[in-house]
Amino acid sequence: MGETHGGGTSNAGGGAGHHGDGAHEPSFVGGRDRIPDSLAPLVDDGWFRGRRDDTAGLGDWFVDEKVWPHGLAPLVDHVHGLGMQFGLWFEPEMINLESRVAREHPDWVLGSSAGLGPSARHQYVLNLADERAWSYVLERVDALVGRYAIDYLKWDHNRDLHEAVFRDGAGTDRPAVHAQTVALYRLLDALKERPPALEIESCAGGGGRVDLGILARTDRVWASDCNDPVERQAIQRWTGQLLPPELVGAHVGAAEAHTTRRVTTDSFRLITALFGHAGIETDLTRCSPEELERLASWAALYREFRPLLHHGRVVRADTGEDATILHGVVARDRTSALYCWARLVTSPEAQSGRVRLPGLDPAGDYRVRIRTDVGHPSAHQAAPPAWVAQAMDGWTALPGAVLCRTGVPMPTLNPEQAMLIEVRASA
Repeated sequence: MGETHGGGTSNAGGGAGHHGDGAHEPSFVGGRDRIPDSLAPLVDDGWFRGRRDDTAGLGDWFVDEKVWPHGLAPLVDHVHGLGMQFGLWFEPEMINLESRVAREHPDWVLGSSAGLGPSARHQYVLNLADERAWSYVLERVDALVGRYAIDYLKWDHNRDLHEAVFRDGAGTDRPAVHAQTVALYRLLDALKERPPALEIESCAGGGGRVDLGILARTDRVWASDCNDPVERQAIQRWTGQLLPPELVGAHVGAAEAHTTRRVTTDSFRLITALFGHAGIETDLTRCSPEELERLASWAALYREFRPLLHHGRVVRADTGEDATILHGVVARDRTSALYCWARLVTSPEAQSGRVRLPGLDPAGDYRVRIRTDVGHPSAHQAAPPAWVAQAMDGWTALPGAVLCRTGVPMPTLNPEQAMLIEVRASA
């Protein structure tokens, strides 16, 4: 999932209860002509024993032979054979009472001596401060990573540490949050020492765990389970106040967002996901040839701009309203930049007015063009500003003073639309 490999992650597991056909295990990724190059497919929740729904199986970290009769090897080999990396979902700190490990080791479940409290998402917390439980999790994760040459782990954590106490040998309840946290850090450190190239994403039900201790031990974070691009523009904006784009997972989802049921255009979704650690979270087998072509164009666009997006300076313009957003990344030497101009909702103003492109050299001369690799934005006006019309057809020259001090008139896009502006210093 790191910057060393391209277009990002494709969640391919389908969530808890996803069933695979053992005779056709690799088929979901299709042929190379059907998917964008340079992805790291991820098999999500549902691959392990007893996990036919979210009430059972957590803690039994063995590949379910009923779903994968040949193990994960055919799928992993197919993915690696396409030159891609392979990822697997885990939730190592959690446990379902309906699991073999819970039945055999009920004392590993974090809870008071008076009895376990209510579950959350049908799950409880595994007491990692218990050395036996800690060693079990390390052995299971390490064994799977080694057997299948797994490149990337999605490390989830989908409930809070309610009643976070453990029972000592004398039957006394002891506070457990600190010990649990230290044990988690020790577990992550141990896994990182095994295959040094192993990459880990902190998920935690979305952006629930993005602290300095986690950031020191993981390679990226998942900011939110919501990939609705309207919501994501705000999520990524405020997460980006503390974290650089290369640490923040940003995925392209289906047209209808599973969290809000909002339906948006693919160009808006693709542009929004570009400004982060980009990935795809949708069923590629259901995409039309045209959708796959745009995804491939987007993946190529991401690879083209990744050095800039992951090493430049993040900038944001003050538009004076919440309906529109202009943000971007500018090279350290100010010779190149990529901006996103987006409209989220309507506003009382009939025109968008002039907006400054921050971060450029006011004494420099620049060329500007609109990148339409993933589609043209829809606008609420008869004709765009003259510079936009010219930049749609190719490079147009503009002084740095105009771009970053005076500002340029922006097109009045329709709601839930975005436009990519590329800027380069004139030779």
